[in-house]
Amino acid sequence: MDIGIGLPNTVPGTEPARLLDWARQAEGAGFSTLGTIGRLVYQGYEELIALAAAAAVTSRIRLTTSVLLAPLHANAALLAKQAASLERISEGRFVLGVGLGGRDDDFAASGLSTKGRGRRFEEQLQEMKRIWSGEERGFAGGIGPRPVRDGGPELILGGSTAASFRRVAELGDGWIMGGGTPEMFSQAAAGVDAAWAEAKRPGTARKLSLAYFALGPDARAQADSYLLDYYGFLGDVAGQVAASAAVTPDMVKSYVAAFEAAGCDELILVPTGSGLDQIELLAQAIA
Repeated sequence: MDIGIGLPNTVPGTEPARLLDWARQAEGAGFSTLGTIGRLVYQGYEELIALAAAAAVTSRIRLTTSVLLAPLHANAALLAKQAASLERISEGRFVLGVGLGGRDDDFAASGLSTKGRGRRFEEQLQEMKRIWSGEERGFAGGIGPRPVRDGGPELILGGSTAASFRRVAELGDGWIMGGGTPEMFSQAAAGVDAAWAEAKRPGTARKLSLAYFALGPDARAQADSYLLDYYGFLGDVAGQVAASAAVTPDMVKSYVAAFEAAGCDELILVPTGSGLDQIELLAQAIA
């Protein structure tokens, strides 16, 4: 199983220079991926912009939106161009992870309704795939740039419903769980595999998951401070999310082992702080 690390693009107080230092050090520590999370109505850096900055100071590590809330990007052609540009600038390292999103304020701030977002999401994915294939749109031809990878950037879809699994099988290259236990991952992954087989897709879908971590003497306080704020809109559930964060090396090791046993192909461990010591502490924990 590959092990990636999140970029602290949503951690309040993270300075721009820290994002660049984090990207460099994460690549040097050998992590497979830099992942971003995000929403619109929060004090954080936009994911594509943050990963473009990371692309400029790295050369090996994958760059993954895990996930970008695609329905907020109402112009599918523009999103397709942005994704293809980042994939080409990073020489094929960009992975576009996308999901529906569920916070009403993100949609309201975008002048959009949550109603019908599943249908719009599918139409958006289909549109982007046509654009990446080079379909002509005007006298100048297609919308560029042409992606490095045939068919466009690797496309990873989030979601935990039967409709989500069907989208993965019909339109995606893989699936990501945005949070939950290894047992939940295993159950959902079986649904993804069943949909993949029903669609008669060759091979298997790549399967990823996220898990939060904080390490060091103030780990629990760090995890609670960030996660109770970020997930405050969920009420009491925010406490459950905070409590699930891996706050000791042993917890990190157990999460890694459990997700690997559940069939996870890549686990992205998402930081709850932006101190550079978190990179080394995590690397030591999984060594």
